[in-house]
Amino acid sequence: MKIGLFGASGMIGQRITLEALVRGHDVISLAHHLNGPITHPRLTEAQVDIFDPANILEASADTDIVVNATSGRKSLDTHAFYIDSTQALIEAFGRAGEKRLLVVGGAGSLEIAPGQFLKDAPDFPAAARPTANAQAETLVMYRASPITWTFFCPSRTIQPGRRSGKYRRGGDQLLTNDQGESYISAEDYAFALLDEIEQPQAVRQRFTAVSLEK
Repeated sequence: MKIGLFGASGMIGQRITLEALVRGHDVISLAHHLNGPITHPRLTEAQVDIFDPANILEASADTDIVVNATSGRKSLDTHAFYIDSTQALIEAFGRAGEKRLLVVGGAGSLEIAPGQFLKDAPDFPAAARPTANAQAETLVMYRASPITWTFFCPSRTIQPGRRSGKYRRGGDQLLTNDQGESYISAEDYAFALLDEIEQPQAVRQRFTAVSLEK
């Protein structure tokens, strides 16, 4: 399978790249700046403007699926980054037929109780709230769109760790493991994402996952 990947140089994107390559897939890094940190015979690069639907469509034409792992945290306008890039992706994939888009979302939009979201909890980091709010808006945009999408939210904490391959899946609610932790390693996140690519279970749905071991 040929996987197009936006955000391949990021913390999560690098691990998605490596997991895909380990499983024998080809990866095209779709990036504004080329010369990413990973080199491999089955990894190629294409320069793309994520805000340009025609450019997205052209660059991803030879892919079987596209993953968006970009982050707007370093943008001057976080909200505009997420909303504008999402609109461009929806427009591009609306023209691409049945091609699937898998989005790396955030945990902030997950429910911690009926009608209550993690991003609105008193102990949710204030610095992370603009990103969480913007990502929650993009989920609404995907749900209203006609394209074939999947939105994958991590646990409350995601950070580099161990590739255990042991995780639990969920839907719209924040998960905890048997130790009471809402945690997933970036490696297990990539593992679960590739499982979803290879065996789709959440087409036009949001899902989440938690590591069962650290």
